[in-house]
Amino acid sequence: MNTPDLLLQNVRPFGGPLNGEACDVLVQQGRIAGIGPALAAPQGAERIAGQGQLLLPGLVEAHTHLDKTLWNLPWYRNEVGNQLIHRIENERAYRAQGGHDSAAQSLALAREFLAQGTTRIRSHADVDTEIGLRHVEGVLQTREAMAPWQEIQIVAFPQSGLLQRPGTAQLLGEALALGADVLGGLDPCAIDEDPVRSLDVLFGIAERHDKPLDIHLHESGDMGAFSLKLILDRVEAHGLQGRVAISHGFCLGDLAAPARDALLARMARLGVTLITSAPPSRSVPPLQACLAAGVRVAGGNDGIRDTWSPYGQPDMLERAMFIGLRNNLRRDDEIEQALHCVTQAGAEVCGFGDYGLAPGCRADLVLLPAQCAAHAVCARPPRSLVVAGGRIAARDGKLLVD
Repeated sequence: MNTPDLLLQNVRPFGGPLNGEACDVLVQQGRIAGIGPALAAPQGAERIAGQGQLLLPGLVEAHTHLDKTLWNLPWYRNEVGNQLIHRIENERAYRAQGGHDSAAQSLALAREFLAQGTTRIRSHADVDTEIGLRHVEGVLQTREAMAPWQEIQIVAFPQSGLLQRPGTAQLLGEALALGADVLGGLDPCAIDEDPVRSLDVLFGIAERHDKPLDIHLHESGDMGAFSLKLILDRVEAHGLQGRVAISHGFCLGDLAAPARDALLARMARLGVTLITSAPPSRSVPPLQACLAAGVRVAGGNDGIRDTWSPYGQPDMLERAMFIGLRNNLRRDDEIEQALHCVTQAGAEVCGFGDYGLAPGCRADLVLLPAQCAAHAVCARPPRSLVVAGGRIAARDGKLLVD
């Protein structure tokens, strides 16, 4: 695909040595070729008047479920119970009723993400003995279709548990061989009810396939702390430092500070990261305590408009706002921490390379009418321009991609 040169003039980059200063950004061959004042436009380059707007790197969604979404479908009437197992069973029943198309649905949501400036996505895709690899295959199709515009990682995720359904472990291995990037896990105590065996099997799969791990840990309080300790033990034993993420980690919001901080310190030493959706209904890992301990924290929406919940929007600035609200971040520099969760930290936690606003980085750029980063998070204005891989993907919130 042809990638014409672009020159964004009079924009204000967020972050780096030119933080907030008006300058130009030159894009060539899909990458940032230069940043500075009054750059010369190569012959044939398209000039884009930035009008002094704020420039962000492409936004990063570190935890979503593209395969599950009901985006753009008729309204789903939610009558599910309040426990996790109720939502899991309800989802299985819904899928059994008829033909959820994970390829079409994941593509629809990925495109909406792109229109709002998200160019990197980590998506979990369900694997179980009823649906087999269908959801992984559907998101693989979306990954291929969106490859010129978005980088999508796929997590092979045992939503119904690893041990409860014999054959799931084999399916997870097949999903990784098929092209999934990351191995997922889920609540070794609350769902599998045998945390030692559950984690031994999970880490064994990761070791055999040489894949990183992203483990959903919904378990609260002491149960969650116990599971987290077992996970950290295996990170150390298997030499997986820097290759394991904990999604949710609600227990870290329940524990007294001494117990919480001891776990955070160990996570930092082992390079274990956190991915938070900052839900209002659960205790969440306190962002500033995590950062103070040296634990990197990324942000994600979790599910968006699916059988689990009717809520959610594919807008990472909105998710950054929720992270800020949930952590009572009010100062501008604090709100920038929330934005960091869906930009640089999101890229680092997921391992997305060539990211940022610096020469040599992939040209994923978001231009929007905001005075500063905190204003962007709180106001969430329409994206004036989205550039993905050096190509214009959206203008004024409208996708230009076929």
